[in-house]
Amino acid sequence: MPNGIAYLMLLLWPLVCLILFRTQKLERALIWSILGGYLFLPPLTEFNLPLVPAMDKVSIPNLSVLLILLFAMKEKVRLIPASRLAIWLAVGLILSAVPTVLTNGDPIIFEVLRDADPIVFMIDALPGQSVRDIGSVLIAQVLTLVPFLLARQFLSSEDGLREILLALVVGGLIYSIPSLIEIRFSPQINIWVYGFFQHSFEQMMRGGGFRPIVFLPHGLWLALFMCTALLAAAALTRTVSLVDRWKMVLIVGYLAVVLVLCKSLASLAYGIVLTPLVLFVPARWQIRLAVVFAVVAVGYPMLRNAGVIPTDDIVAWVASFNPERAQSLGYRFNNEEQLLVRAAEKPLFGWGGWGRSLIRHTETGEILSIPDGRWIIVFGTFGWLGYVCEFGLLALPLVLMGLYVFRQGDRHLSPYVAPLTLILGITMMDMLLNATLTPMTWLTAGAILGHAEKLMPRKVAMPHRLEMQAAMGGQDGAKGKRTVM
Repeated sequence: MPNGIAYLMLLLWPLVCLILFRTQKLERALIWSILGGYLFLPPLTEFNLPLVPAMDKVSIPNLSVLLILLFAMKEKVRLIPASRLAIWLAVGLILSAVPTVLTNGDPIIFEVLRDADPIVFMIDALPGQSVRDIGSVLIAQVLTLVPFLLARQFLSSEDGLREILLALVVGGLIYSIPSLIEIRFSPQINIWVYGFFQHSFEQMMRGGGFRPIVFLPHGLWLALFMCTALLAAAALTRTVSLVDRWKMVLIVGYLAVVLVLCKSLASLAYGIVLTPLVLFVPARWQIRLAVVFAVVAVGYPMLRNAGVIPTDDIVAWVASFNPERAQSLGYRFNNEEQLLVRAAEKPLFGWGGWGRSLIRHTETGEILSIPDGRWIIVFGTFGWLGYVCEFGLLALPLVLMGLYVFRQGDRHLSPYVAPLTLILGITMMDMLLNATLTPMTWLTAGAILGHAEKLMPRKVAMPHRLEMQAAMGGQDGAKGKRTVM
């Protein structure tokens, strides 16, 4: 159980956010309000209030920055994207909660019929969802998108994109200290500070040692964060002066060592493959690779649902390199197959929350299948509607950047946007295996979308702006003036 310090930290975080906005420039305050909460607030600790979603380390920072920008800052907040498709996907993601709740009003009952006895013994039940749950789920969906929408407006400039990369590097360096402590002495820091351990301790044991977790949900989350910090450091190495470049090279080397010690094969593979690309490959090719990652991440669940992915061949190939990893991957595929069968019963809008989409024992209610990938969680909970809107909204910034590079090449590109597209791309790839969608993922996606909108104003502008331009052009023509486009 969390101790008093855990709940006190959640209560104090809005004040921390306000101090950041009063003492730092807006871009830095926005990033660290979100990133700091993700890195340092207690996991699995929340305030459960009636008719609203749980207030935890994700929702409290998101709500805090939204309220501060709306009521305590002079900047005008514009939450509506310029891209029409982004608007539809965002609205669809938020409103997907409505049909999901309305189609899941029936409870799921676990009962026992003994020896053909006509008397049925009800053991337990998962409650159905009611209309009053719609408000809570809608608020949760809106709060989830807050980093995305605010980053689109405030972090899409070159300075904002650089601040994201710099925050990832600084965050990685800070987090490396408790990570190295846990690698040496075992994962204990969350117990020391907040009084409990947030996951299975056995899963933190790997290769004769330990992998760190600190205050994150799992060691895999921490390894992926270290991978993004490494890529961010590599990106900044290309942009700093020759005098400071050796310092960045040392940071890249240090973060690479920490990533190796995190003992996560997937994140290590991302780092090994992508760090040289970030250091030496032109921006346009980095963006094209990120688009490939997005296409694979969006397309894989569809192909998996159609049963055309050769899972057995993939497991056999991995077994030729690492039998232990192959066993883990085979377990994940087996879980996915069971959960896909369950999700197929309600494919459009899903089963809703409270674990209704999980495979359970028909008599005891015991959970028999655990979802790992973010895609299967979303698909089971909100169906095709929620899945298409969430993954589509994350992939859209990468697709828009890819379209710009296809048409214009490297012209007017910020030197910081290409590595951020790779960071978003590998996160989407990792979401096929793990539920590693974080507030920083949404923040990065929003910043890239805003940058793409600035690069392609005529392609993504909202229709009413074009209509206004046409009307003004018509008026000028009527007056005998020549309009220059």
